[in-house]
Amino acid sequence: MRTFLGLFIFLGIVALLVLWGIGFYNGTVGLNEDVSKQWSNVENAYQLRADKTKNLVEIVKGAADFEKETLTEVVEARAKATSVTLDANDLSPERLKAFQEAQDQFSGALSRLLVTIERYPDLKAVQAFRDFQAQYEGMENRIGVERRKFNDVARDYNTRIKRFPGNMLAGMFGFSEKGYFEAKEGTENAPDISFK
Repeated sequence: MRTFLGLFIFLGIVALLVLWGIGFYNGTVGLNEDVSKQWSNVENAYQLRADKTKNLVEIVKGAADFEKETLTEVVEARAKATSVTLDANDLSPERLKAFQEAQDQFSGALSRLLVTIERYPDLKAVQAFRDFQAQYEGMENRIGVERRKFNDVARDYNTRIKRFPGNMLAGMFGFSEKGYFEAKEGTENAPDISFK
């Protein structure tokens, strides 16, 4: 009778551990899918910006004898930014950093283009360009929102696979840490604006 009770308790503990393992696995798969879905939203926001920038380049080319160097920088940065792709299953911190660097370079080139355009009043009067300016602000805001949402779901996922005792199962099931979008270096400082 005592052996039977001991066996029953042992099997009960094993069953609880198996159920806990299944729950951990299924919950982590769900969080991983949330990360993948949000990554798609981030990619879509960046792709929209890349597509619209192609149109901007054509507008600028057609409307002005524009500074070729600035335009070339934007075209090259756009090509580089769209060539860096990530698989939602491999969003390691290193790969996400490389993606972010390419996007930051594109953002910088596009910002320089928009600042340079300020010197061309004829171009600013073109309706297509004015439409782009309005859309650009919305695109950049959407990218920021999607990046923040990605960081939120990545944090939830990373927290789950790092907490004890789930961290013991995470590696066994092949779950690895996801990277985060980070602010560019120097953005913590306010810009120095001088009218001298």
